[in-house]
Amino acid sequence: MRSKTSSDALPTPSSHGTLRRAAYAGLAVAALAMIFPSQASAELRVCNKTSSRVGIAIGYKDDKAWKTEGWWNLPASSCETLLAGPLSSRYYYVYAIDYDRGGEWSGRSYMCTEEKTFTINGVEDCIRRGKERTGFFEIDTGEQRAWTVQLTEPGRASLGSASATPQ
Repeated sequence: MRSKTSSDALPTPSSHGTLRRAAYAGLAVAALAMIFPSQASAELRVCNKTSSRVGIAIGYKDDKAWKTEGWWNLPASSCETLLAGPLSSRYYYVYAIDYDRGGEWSGRSYMCTEEKTFTINGVEDCIRRGKERTGFFEIDTGEQRAWTVQLTEPGRASLGSASATPQ
């Protein structure tokens, strides 16, 4: 017959108080998580649902002015968070290019881009400022805190399509 070790011992009355305090602390943390949801769920996310590598640029209005940023390089069948935290604007703009087969996801909202990694303040006079003038498509988030854009390819002959869904 083996002797009891401390791990085999039953809780003593003093350890019940410690367990009870730990349980209350756990409940308090869970309650706070419900009252103040995690910021990790608030974001602008893009999913590349194609079989190609895709480059992505975004445009949005921050507190001061219009801004464009790029490039995020997404492998085939992957997603990436481009802006973390609650979305502060209703409208965001996306431009994407298929690196492997050519083609793009574009629109009629013109903003400035560059060939290499960039952050550009302002959307006016792109060419005069030595930037490229690129057409972005508009995403209306309806003022949601989080949004996901899906880049898809309905067929190899077309340039594909983009859809956006709230989270």
